[in-house]
Amino acid sequence: MMKIVIDTNCLVRILPKNSPYRYLWDAFRQGKYRLCYSTEILKEYEEILLRFNFPESVMLIMEMLTAATNGIATVPYFKWNLITADPDDNKFVDCAISANADYIVTNDKHFNILKMTDFPKINVINIEQFIKIITLPHRP
Repeated sequence: MMKIVIDTNCLVRILPKNSPYRYLWDAFRQGKYRLCYSTEILKEYEEILLRFNFPESVMLIMEMLTAATNGIATVPYFKWNLITADPDDNKFVDCAISANADYIVTNDKHFNILKMTDFPKINVINIEQFIKIITLPHRP
């Protein structure tokens, strides 16, 4: 099953019920992909979600993320520091490398530097590209 790390900017976009990207949250809840996260990522998710949602809603979302059988709690033991333009984004990179994730899903341009990095190889896609990938029919 595909493993991804999702940047906070995309998580915020997939949660609202009227979002055109809601399919991705529903697909996670249906177990169609594995979501990798670290403690640092969860803290950022919670911090940002609290800006837009009621605390009770955020608590429920966080419980869904951490209790899901297709969630992968990851402990990055090495800091790669590959993104210098916004070092705070490195937590997603470190998690993706540690979890051997297939993709980082983000709409943040700071991650574009990873497309020019040969090692470690990290596939970065935007939210629209991920929708195309996740909706492709599975091949035997």
